[in-house]
Amino acid sequence: MRVFGVLILAGAFVGVVGCKTNKPVPEATPTTATTAPAPEASQDTRPLLVCFGDSLTAGYGADPGSSYPDFLQKDLDTAGYLYRVVNEGVSGNTTKDGVERLPGVIAMHPAAVIVEFGGNDGLRGLKVQITRENLATIISGIKASGAKVLIAGISLPPDFGPDYVSTFTANYASLAKQFNVPLYPFMLKDVYGIDGMMQADRTHATNAGNEIVARNVMAAVTPLLHK
Repeated sequence: MRVFGVLILAGAFVGVVGCKTNKPVPEATPTTATTAPAPEASQDTRPLLVCFGDSLTAGYGADPGSSYPDFLQKDLDTAGYLYRVVNEGVSGNTTKDGVERLPGVIAMHPAAVIVEFGGNDGLRGLKVQITRENLATIISGIKASGAKVLIAGISLPPDFGPDYVSTFTANYASLAKQFNVPLYPFMLKDVYGIDGMMQADRTHATNAGNEIVARNVMAAVTPLLHK
């Protein structure tokens, strides 16, 4: 699959955005020495920033720890934003899958959510109106929970025809306006089509590409955050 056009921080151009999981121990010798109980691990109380999407979010094909949410966590830490980034990307997900997973994301009580869906809908030729309705359900549900939303937009290769591609792409800006939320136009900005930034499938970013995606996304999402 090839990624092409625009992104909202609710969608990114995705080709098919799919894919992303003894020797016996000797018994201890009894002892009368008393051991102090181990201290309980401190609970992470930072507000959550959830990256919700498909394989572009999941980091399909990248090394462990090299998805864009992983790099985003590092960038936020460096800049002094005390948020915990949660990667809720699932390879192959469509907007319908996003709707089905929405209750689980809301149950996390996130402070903000980056929504990146739609590429797989487009590559499968699903009706644009259905994609729009599913995205609207996701965005409205997150907003109703009190969390802030950033939509990531995406487009499709020209093979799908100019009418379909233009209508599909326009969905993101239209939804951002309808729900009064910020839009990040193209998830793979500064990455798509650049040597070393994209994997051989020409759809998913490499480790280096995900690092750039995170840097660009951070600039779009930090206005929703606080230090």
